[in-house]
Amino acid sequence: MSRDNNPETIAELDRLDEAVRAAPEGDTAAQIALWRQATALEHWFFIARGSADRPRPYAVAAEQGPMICLYSSAARAEEAARALGLADSDSGEAPAFGVPMPAAIDYVASFGQVGVFGVTLDHPRLGHYIPLANLGLLKGWIEGTTR
Repeated sequence: MSRDNNPETIAELDRLDEAVRAAPEGDTAAQIALWRQATALEHWFFIARGSADRPRPYAVAAEQGPMICLYSSAARAEEAARALGLADSDSGEAPAFGVPMPAAIDYVASFGQVGVFGVTLDHPRLGHYIPLANLGLLKGWIEGTTR
């Protein structure tokens, strides 16, 4: 598995989660800051489903359509897998894998071809989501082409 992300970067996501929840309806500044922080992670982590040689990310059903569950750390992916009943019943292991940034954005975006609608962050702990159609904005932030 990939090296885990910086704990301070993850703590900032938690702080921004609180800001999003406290923001007045219609105010998107905190949401934008939260997703900008998500682009600062070195890796995006996913709960592995399928075979070990070709894992695919766990997704949840949402009203808008399937959403891939993205985790800010390997520990949070493993914690969620256990909470969601996805850990191996014999070993207790919760398989997770990481994809380095910014390649993780393209990786997640590729699932649009199979009907995935969006990506949700640290489900069920945080649960904020962004449609796959908006991932280009995140990539632009990394590349410095959008503000």
